Amino acid sequence: MRPRTGPDRATLGIVGLVCAVAGFFVLGIVLGPVAIACGWLAMGRRWNSGSVPALVAVVLGAIDTVLAVIALMAAASLGNGMF
Repeated sequence: MRPRTGPDRATLGIVGLVCAVAGFFVLGIVLGPVAIACGWLAMGRRWNSGSVPALVAVVLGAIDTVLAVIALMAAASLGNGMF
């Protein structure tokens, strides 16, 4: 069986990049991990693949996820919750 190359990995890298950028505006807690997963799969589960969109997707997805968790923690600590 041949390893996957070409448009499949390039498409995953671009999808991850789009998810990471969109996650800064809406649903960062969901789109951040999706961007990380797509970027990681686009890189072939290695760090030395040389795919720039995939690497950017992983980095921005991680930043996205961290910012979403911080925002959720801040919103929960304001005392404006349900209870």
